[in-house]
Amino acid sequence: MAAISRRAFLAGGIAFFPYLYYQKVSVAVRRYRVPVQNLPTGFHGFTILHITDLHGKEFGERGESLLAILRGLSFDLVAVTGDLVLRTAPSLSPALELVRGIGRFSKSPVFSVSGNHEWRAQLASQVNAKLEQAGVRVLKNEAEMLQRGEDRLWVVGVDEPVTGRASLTEALPHADARAPRLLLAHAPHLFPQAAQAGVDLMLVGHTHGGQIRFPLIGAPYIPSMGYLPKWDYGLYRQGKSTMIVNGGLGESWFPIRFNNPPEVALVTLLPLETAGGAEKGGLG
Repeated sequence: MAAISRRAFLAGGIAFFPYLYYQKVSVAVRRYRVPVQNLPTGFHGFTILHITDLHGKEFGERGESLLAILRGLSFDLVAVTGDLVLRTAPSLSPALELVRGIGRFSKSPVFSVSGNHEWRAQLASQVNAKLEQAGVRVLKNEAEMLQRGEDRLWVVGVDEPVTGRASLTEALPHADARAPRLLLAHAPHLFPQAAQAGVDLMLVGHTHGGQIRFPLIGAPYIPSMGYLPKWDYGLYRQGKSTMIVNGGLGESWFPIRFNNPPEVALVTLLPLETAGGAEKGGLG
């Protein structure tokens, strides 16, 4: 029995390493259906591709493995919520390849906000300039209106919350509250204020879902959010507001994911009378 146990232990250990590798390189598509109050008819079914926390990670040559997954998706807008580079070894090439690759098969507008890694590497201005050259609309405590006929939706973007640069008081007055408001931020820190202001949907990253997740517990620790953080991953609601915390594509200084593969999110807006919820997409 002891010999069998040792063989089983070794076999389990050997199998664990391929599992960790698969958790790092596979990409899940997480699908959400979000009911929105007074959603104009022109934006029923409006779908957002949410990408975050790439951290300079490459998915195949020139990002082709990831782009192959994205080509099979249908979306109306791309939201990028920061940490495209890794502070300790910043490279923007993977992010630019990804943005340009999306532009080759989609005419959807791309909006972005900065992450703490861009700021702490003192590269936020350079990163934003290169993104703008690639056709991305970078939002820094400001808003932009989308219009379909007479129907309107606002995209609001705040600068980086973790480093204290985000300002809802600066950003929200640009957006008419009579139309739905989509808020982009790198991290979930501002959710209580956003909910109090009546923001309809907030899309964030930063947490990586904890990178390591345990059943029933979730993420044990997230930098800048502490142990057993309140908003680590998934969908949260407060009043009329919904927040989605995307687990992101990359890793920070600790290059492991467990029970938490890289992901992109597809978020579809529905009128409030339509049942909401979340669906797990297939792995790419």
